[in-house]
Amino acid sequence: MTFKLLGLAIGASLALSSAALAQDLKVSVAGPMTGAESAFGRQLKNGAEQAVVDLNAKGGLLGKKLVLDVEDDACDPKQARSVAEKIAGDGIPFVAGHFCSSSSIPASEAYADGNVLQITPASTNPLFTERKLWNVLRVCGRDDQQGLVAAEYIAKNFKGKNVAILNDKTTYGKGLADETKKALNKAGFKEKMFESYNKGDNDFNSIVSRLKRDGIDLVYIGGYHREAGLILRQMRDQGLSTVMMAGDAMNDKEFASITGPLAEGTLFTFGPDPRNKPTAKQIVETFKGKGIDPEGYTLYTYAAFQVWSQAVEKAKSTDPKKVIDTIKAGEWDTVLGKMAFDAKGDIKAIDYVVYKWDAKGSYAEINP
Repeated sequence: MTFKLLGLAIGASLALSSAALAQDLKVSVAGPMTGAESAFGRQLKNGAEQAVVDLNAKGGLLGKKLVLDVEDDACDPKQARSVAEKIAGDGIPFVAGHFCSSSSIPASEAYADGNVLQITPASTNPLFTERKLWNVLRVCGRDDQQGLVAAEYIAKNFKGKNVAILNDKTTYGKGLADETKKALNKAGFKEKMFESYNKGDNDFNSIVSRLKRDGIDLVYIGGYHREAGLILRQMRDQGLSTVMMAGDAMNDKEFASITGPLAEGTLFTFGPDPRNKPTAKQIVETFKGKGIDPEGYTLYTYAAFQVWSQAVEKAKSTDPKKVIDTIKAGEWDTVLGKMAFDAKGDIKAIDYVVYKWDAKGSYAEINP
């Protein structure tokens, strides 16, 4: 009799546990948790984890506790597609991700087929929102906006100088380099050199020798911080004082760990520092209290969760199609300020600025 009662008690306990689990609402964050861009994966993960903690502290969503699923795509398109299929197969309604455009674009197709709403905090290639997919949004800007700001800076400050444009052949890097070149050429500025290299390369001495031969005053990099850091070091090894400029993928202090004080004077474009926004003051203090610097795309990821969760509450549903329609019809309060989206899924208001690294491993916005 005792064993029978014990069995019934265990069965009841398991049933209650299953019922509790059924009440959880799983959401995802996907990005390069490993590999060369893992610094940015950490940014996405940090932003997502804090967002889930804060939402749960307020009671969760629609009476359910949020549970975060963290997925690693290593910035590999095939792995990103597999991650997307897994998330869709698990019936997860929302993902904040990915980081690399070369991951976000193929993943978005699997999400569209699998009924998942995707908000990328960081993928800037225009193609992401140009394919008329129903399920995509981004809380960051686009390369055709970012490239224009870089081109304006170069045309103004390097008039009559020799400029080279390099890219790493990736969707992000090549796309950004192309947009910057296009904007420069439209302004009547012709680059001296336009070349590519392979992401993952370590030896750039042949490219650096060409920069030296052509007397390049500024080299613009369409690519990621690791290779950019190595190019900078090898330029200085060959005695070049050439200024380096790049895009938003330079926005992690790991760049300075690669270059050391040689980072001084390097330029990059990014949105106005979200850490300095009044709307982010409280959450920045929370991050710093945990020993986390919410740099780069940390707060963009947090904002993606804010947009989605507010729309879920308003729609009274997690159904991705209902939620995205609600998002596009409204305006949302986030740590980045108020956000509204156009029919494609791009934010309606965006501005990029220019930053400069110093010798101490920090960067600050400068006047163009």
